[in-house]
Amino acid sequence: MSVVEQAEVPILITRISLSLCTPGREVCYQRLGCFSDSPPWAGIPGRQLAGLPSSPDAVNTNFLLYTRNNMGKYQKISATNPSTIKASNFRTHRKTRFIIHGHLAGFMFHYEDVNCILTDWRGGSSGLYTDAVNNVRIVGAELEYLVNFLEKEYGYSPANIHFIGHSLGAHVAGEAGRRKPGIGRITGLDPAGPLFQYTPTMVRLDPSDAKFVDIIHTHAGILQTCGHLDFYPNGGKKMPGCKQLRVPPATRDINDLMRAYRSFGCGHKRSLRYYAESIITPNGFVGYQCDTYREFVLGDCFPCPEEGCPLMGHYADKFLHKTEKEEQKVYLNTGPSPPYARWRKEIHVKVCATETMKGNIDVALTGTNGFRKKYTIDKGTFKPGNTYLNYIDTEISGNISKVEFLWKKQLGHADRGCMGAEEVRIISGENGNM
Repeated sequence: MSVVEQAEVPILITRISLSLCTPGREVCYQRLGCFSDSPPWAGIPGRQLAGLPSSPDAVNTNFLLYTRNNMGKYQKISATNPSTIKASNFRTHRKTRFIIHGHLAGFMFHYEDVNCILTDWRGGSSGLYTDAVNNVRIVGAELEYLVNFLEKEYGYSPANIHFIGHSLGAHVAGEAGRRKPGIGRITGLDPAGPLFQYTPTMVRLDPSDAKFVDIIHTHAGILQTCGHLDFYPNGGKKMPGCKQLRVPPATRDINDLMRAYRSFGCGHKRSLRYYAESIITPNGFVGYQCDTYREFVLGDCFPCPEEGCPLMGHYADKFLHKTEKEEQKVYLNTGPSPPYARWRKEIHVKVCATETMKGNIDVALTGTNGFRKKYTIDKGTFKPGNTYLNYIDTEISGNISKVEFLWKKQLGHADRGCMGAEEVRIISGENGNM
């Protein structure tokens, strides 16, 4: 027998403060509990926010289940209508991945044997950004309510649950994890920055919200570390292939600012694209643990140590040392268009020449699949017997089948000498020497 869903009736409670602060208010819902606008939820530095969350009925959180048995058509499930879960393809022997969109609604699907549940809260995220920020708590509470039901009625462990949240959806995942201890993993895809950056951990995603928290920072989101592993592809600020968003200086209102991001969200959406590609590229997106992006660019963190390097995206949980520390910074580069994955190589070229010469040292690499690409190792003046090196991020995965030395003399340089390569040595970041 199914349970009829009933509308949540809010009870508004106003608590008068004895200080000079604005009186705090609180609204309560029978299933989900109470929500206040007292600090740290509002009225603190970095979170000058007013208002209470919308009602659960207005937010209208829906859970849409996809499995291998219904890849093309979702099944709507609800803890307030248990018969929907019993009649669905939800299976307790599978892991469960929740996909949670943000203010920029984005959907992603997994083609693996899991329960994939799309968390649709467009009723609470499609309006003003400030309202969506407030509604994060309602959706987090709805997730907690469903997870509690699955644990109680099906014996389903929270450790088998993986929340994958984009933008505000990352903080929804954090709120659910704060409320429900024991969640296995949370992946934050460019977690929203405005009204969350440098705020108390209670109101944003942080490492305590799950057993393992990994973050991909790609542009418009939070820049501070907020997971066990924080990945900063391309430095985490400007993504190759995306135009830099320029917001007029006169834009002061946070809602106006976020409307601009909705129009020009290329970098913000890249976290979704990288994660999706990582599913089908298990050895791609190797990250290097560094203190700064500059150190990574200079090769100071290359190659991977004996214990290996973490992988950004779907397989980040394979890294054995993932939770040894919190806020581990990891850097890598990506390409400007699909496929985005790149593999870092350190290339040494020892030149042989009849005299000092000016020009460009290039190498062409060919993979075992026949793909060939040219890379510049150095430009300038080169002396016989010297070795020159550079770090490149190549599209070629796996072994290199062919290496070609290329010399380009500078225009106008009148030397008649001969330039060649005595040795070309390639070190793969994850595999050692070649």
